[in-house]
Amino acid sequence: MDLQLSGKVAVITGGSLGIGRACADALVAEGVKVAIVARRQAQLDAVAREIMEATGGEVIGVAADVSDTAQVEAMMEKVASHFGRIDILVNGAAHPGGLVRSEIEHADPEGLLEDINIKVVGYMRCAKAAAPHMKRNGYGRIVNIGGLTGRGSKQLSGMRNAAICHLTKTLSDQLGPSGITVNVIHPGVVETPHIHELYEKEAIKQGLTAAEVEANYCKITPIRRVLQPPEIADVVLFLASPRAAAITGESLAVDGGITRGIFL
Repeated sequence: MDLQLSGKVAVITGGSLGIGRACADALVAEGVKVAIVARRQAQLDAVAREIMEATGGEVIGVAADVSDTAQVEAMMEKVASHFGRIDILVNGAAHPGGLVRSEIEHADPEGLLEDINIKVVGYMRCAKAAAPHMKRNGYGRIVNIGGLTGRGSKQLSGMRNAAICHLTKTLSDQLGPSGITVNVIHPGVVETPHIHELYEKEAIKQGLTAAEVEANYCKITPIRRVLQPPEIADVVLFLASPRAAAITGESLAVDGGITRGIFL
């Protein structure tokens, strides 16, 4: 399928690792010019070089802290100045797993505020800064990376993912008339650098080994395995394309079936 993405410009926050890096690889392979965003310029430059050497595509790294409005605005202007336009925003910058994973008696309110400032308000900052560029083109795609904790009650940090669903739906209403779609995807258990930290923490809680924790996740996942970052990127790729013009305001789990709820 021709996704009709060649020549478009994407900004990916959290773009140097894990799912964000996989999204960069996938978009560049489709002819998209990509700006990857994170806080460390040296790491961004190294990743941008790797992708360009592997694909021959055009990638730049732009350092920005999404919790700082001025930095987000400056980053978007830099990308627009360099490439001449912005068509796609993949919001993925966040603390993996969240900072508030404890029971209420041990939960840190400041950690919760930081989680929300980075992932929820940070996503809003980026969308706000990107939207004027998209409106000028009459085309835009915003894909927010959420999380399955927003669909359950296991972690307090899940409230940031629930909030992102509300943000997504509200922005889809506001930006739809300008040709801009906004959707959120909730990855399941994905083979990223942070997932092994989660295995170790859960192993201590449950009195198991990290390998046993991973195996247990696989047992409760219908496809019986951990997902790979490119599988998430494939869904982002479609939602970022003109082919997905009729899909907006949606929350989609990409989780191998691990979600047990029924969402109408």
